[in-house]
Amino acid sequence: MTMHVIEMPDLGMGTFRLEGKTAYNSVRMALEVGFRHIDTAQIYGNEKQIGEAIKDSNIPRDELFITTKVWNDNLNKKNFIKSVKESLDKLQVDRVDLLLIHWPASTTGDSMSEYLTELKKAKNQGLTKHIGVSNFTIANLKEAMQTLDSREIFTNQIEVHPYLTNTKMRSFCQQHDIHVTAYMPFAVGKALKDDVVIDIANKHKATPAQVILAWVNANGMTTIPSSTKRENLKDNFDDSVKLDKEDIDRIDALDRSERQATPDFAPDWDE
Repeated sequence: MTMHVIEMPDLGMGTFRLEGKTAYNSVRMALEVGFRHIDTAQIYGNEKQIGEAIKDSNIPRDELFITTKVWNDNLNKKNFIKSVKESLDKLQVDRVDLLLIHWPASTTGDSMSEYLTELKKAKNQGLTKHIGVSNFTIANLKEAMQTLDSREIFTNQIEVHPYLTNTKMRSFCQQHDIHVTAYMPFAVGKALKDDVVIDIANKHKATPAQVILAWVNANGMTTIPSSTKRENLKDNFDDSVKLDKEDIDRIDALDRSERQATPDFAPDWDE
């Protein structure tokens, strides 16, 4: 074991929909604010800018936790490893800390066992420290466990926010010791305007964003909100807000199974 063992920080900087100069500037600011966990994906088209921002920050590599995700077109034996190496080149790193399958949706029709075998190969080749999945349902995870030991599945990155608490999936992950990473924690801003969230924020003299992140944290999940404003990044990074049981129950009760991310290739979600 090396001295610098970092596991995934509870809070990461998400970069979905951030492109070009915006992606670069947002990641630079996030790193200046104190973020050390950066989440990207091949399909975001911003790995190059993120690589530049990380390089220019001069933060030692072993202080960072970098995640990227393999896109649907590369979920096959022919493209998988090659695409991961391209991601590493763009990010200017020798390996990522976490490599995820972005969606269980190979466009080439290859089986899950084939692309998960490639994922494992990427780990064995030292291209990533940890491996995991994203947007997998319970049925998908059960299938994945026929190829990968559940202990090897570092996380399932799924949509979780006050309007989609995703409790069935979360409890399945808990049973199998698979960590949950929550994306879109603010439900693309909608949950920040919720009266209940605002009421709890007033009670704690906090921002609605801080309340939602504290709720995610109280539920034992990691989360990766995205922001392009330094002030919001600072707010998000401030984890001093601690919710009581009543606060958590009130937010849990906002669940209405309202998904924001439902592309046409999405799996049949667990309700």
